[in-house]
Amino acid sequence: MSESPKTPRRRAAILLAGGIAALAFVLDQTTKVWVETTMTLGQQIDVLPPVLYWRYHLNPGAAFSMGTDHTWIFTLIQAAVLVFALVTFRKLGGSWLWVLGLGGLAGGVAGNLTDRLFRAPSLVDGSFVSFGQGHVVDFISVPQFAIFNIADSFIVCSIILLCALMVFGINIDGSREAKKPKKTMNQDEANTDD
Repeated sequence: MSESPKTPRRRAAILLAGGIAALAFVLDQTTKVWVETTMTLGQQIDVLPPVLYWRYHLNPGAAFSMGTDHTWIFTLIQAAVLVFALVTFRKLGGSWLWVLGLGGLAGGVAGNLTDRLFRAPSLVDGSFVSFGQGHVVDFISVPQFAIFNIADSFIVCSIILLCALMVFGINIDGSREAKKPKKTMNQDEANTDD
């Protein structure tokens, strides 16, 4: 029995997830280098005013700059998520959506983890000063919301997709969760309620 052409084979799924992760990582790091070389810290450029701006910001904490004194914990969590995603790649092979979600998650996490490990103040003049304390380069700004980057976008979109897949019962192998039959009262149970 051959596999349906609509579902990915394991090797193709793993390669595509890796490609998506690499694309997310390269887009994230390239845009961050672009921002660092063409803008000054705090500078804002109108892109689609009043909806979208580029604003160069260094984020010392997690989302919304929270937890600035405990960034190393977020670094460890990011490393664990990246390892989990990469290990889970081996289970891919039945759902293109899982490939997209895990690949995007791995690439986004790798992008921000790279900042935490290899940007100041973690790495200064080629020497590691403090573990996992590097500031993340953020630059996408929308009104009344946080400033974020490409990696953040991949992470959030991937998490939303993966959660939706789980809610709708689509497993990583492409199979669907069997729906549990609804309990119905038989006639004897219905009569005892009187």
